[in-house]
Amino acid sequence: MSQPIRIKDHEKDARLVRGRVVFGAIAVVTLIGVLIARLYFLQVIQYEYHSTLSENNRVHVQPIPPTRGLIFDRNGVVVADNRPSFSLSMTRERSGDWQQVLDVIVEVLELTPEDRVIFEKRMRQGRRPFEPVPILFELTEEQIARIAVNQFRLPGVEVVAQLVRHYPQGAHFAHSVGYMGRINEKELKSLDPVSYSGTHQIGKTGIERFYEPELHGQVGYEEVETNARGRVLRVLKRTDPIPGKDIVLSLDIKLQEAAEAALGGRRGAVVALDPKTGEVLAMVSQPSFDPNLFVTGISFKAYSELRDSIDRPLFNRVLRGLYPPGSTIKPAVAIAGLDSGVVTASTRVFDPGYYMLPNYDHKYRNWNRTGDGYVDLDTAIMRSNDTYFYDLAHKLGIDRLSSYLGKFGIGQKVSLDMFEESPGLMPSREWKRATRRQAWFPGETLILGIGQGYMQSTPLQLAQATALVANKGVWNRPHLAKTVEGEKPKDENPMPDIILRDPSDWTKVNHGMQQVMHGARGTARKASIGAQYRIAGKSGTAQVVAIKQGEKYDRSKVQERHRDHALFVGFAPADNPQIVVSVMVENGESGSGVAAPVVRQVMDAWLLDQDGRLKAEYASPISAEATAREE
Repeated sequence: MSQPIRIKDHEKDARLVRGRVVFGAIAVVTLIGVLIARLYFLQVIQYEYHSTLSENNRVHVQPIPPTRGLIFDRNGVVVADNRPSFSLSMTRERSGDWQQVLDVIVEVLELTPEDRVIFEKRMRQGRRPFEPVPILFELTEEQIARIAVNQFRLPGVEVVAQLVRHYPQGAHFAHSVGYMGRINEKELKSLDPVSYSGTHQIGKTGIERFYEPELHGQVGYEEVETNARGRVLRVLKRTDPIPGKDIVLSLDIKLQEAAEAALGGRRGAVVALDPKTGEVLAMVSQPSFDPNLFVTGISFKAYSELRDSIDRPLFNRVLRGLYPPGSTIKPAVAIAGLDSGVVTASTRVFDPGYYMLPNYDHKYRNWNRTGDGYVDLDTAIMRSNDTYFYDLAHKLGIDRLSSYLGKFGIGQKVSLDMFEESPGLMPSREWKRATRRQAWFPGETLILGIGQGYMQSTPLQLAQATALVANKGVWNRPHLAKTVEGEKPKDENPMPDIILRDPSDWTKVNHGMQQVMHGARGTARKASIGAQYRIAGKSGTAQVVAIKQGEKYDRSKVQERHRDHALFVGFAPADNPQIVVSVMVENGESGSGVAAPVVRQVMDAWLLDQDGRLKAEYASPISAEATAREE
């Protein structure tokens, strides 16, 4: 049976349609309202925030590294300047797959796999976001052209023109001026990120490191407009950097060359001071090295050769070389004896060729095994008589001896602007008890009196101790910088002058040192032959290996590098000192025979004019009375 046909309800259908239309309209209006609200929030409420983001995508602030200050010698000769160079830099955030980009660079420039390893190492070093990292320096014109042709394959890579440190004098000032090198991760953490924005090198040693803040300058900035790929379209604003300060050194390149020539290729150190000001006139450590190798990154092979060389060219012997001062310390010991009152200038000691402590049978030998008979202070200095100074050291005792020598700068840093300087060692009872857990023995005091034993000093400290004798106790710290941007360096912690109870003691020791050079029995008389000025000096020998009691030194039985070091200190003219020279020749054996001639040559280079005559301002005729005393 068929179903009845249902009659369609038009009114119900109309209500359904109207409901759907109303719902749809409400939904559309709601969505439009949400859109308008969101637009209002973004465009009105957060206008400043998003406009800043947009501007930052278009405008970038780029640092402009300052030009590093120049370094000159005292005569205006440039010893450190800046020369233009093209480098290849890469910004990792703009390079995408930066390792693939490195592969392209190696391919385009036809470099080696070793270069690829170095590039990746540099890219992985700590750095600031969006900071370009130099990966290859001193590009050739051909390399620049290849980069330009393949620029579309090298996103984030660009050729940058910059100034690179250069040392036109090469190895002459490597140990005094020092060198610059790439900033490493440790240094990056300690440096001001703002001041060093865009800077990739920093002073590593010498003057370059000590005066880094002054030489560096202040960074500048420029606001640039870029496109979506980071290419600079135009410069919107620029703040110029402030260049670093120029430094004039007290060093004299002619005297430096004369000192190097005097060493004659031997391993050693020479330092010359002006005792009146503390200015370092020459500072030589041989062998040396070319500091230009380090500026843009030295190769592993080249660095290994320098580091592993048996001659140690990287080692600064003037500041870090520690040697027993030997007899060069005797003038300071003589001052200690005179000022403490344990001896006078006329006190005589009999020298049979050795010295023995009371109740001991050990013989402390004089270098002259036959002895010098009765000697006073003047003769003891002239002959470098060990027996006299054994006796003097015993009378002083370790406490007074250590205290007096400390006043001369032994066992402490003496320089004003040489951070690499070693303090050396001035032993004492307390030092031995703390380090060796032993008591101090009387025999150790004796050998300390002739500059042997535990005592260690640098050539610079010996020069300063000698300058104090020349300057009659007035302290002037040695310094390399003569002026920094026209201003003299200041000593914030001056050392106290050495004040003696009888100031004439300085003259007595001075005369004994003159006798070393000019006396009839002076140990270095040969080095003064033909001198147009009087020299006060003192030779010394520093043992490298000990020899047994009673055994005589035989050079034929000792390896060359185990032979004694030769030392000599002196100043001239003796009655108006203008220069102090300290020389150490490694394994030179004879202070008077090897080191003294070096001192003489350096003094001649400073005191004589081009015609070989004594400069008028240094002229001081030798008195008949002094000549009579020598005879």
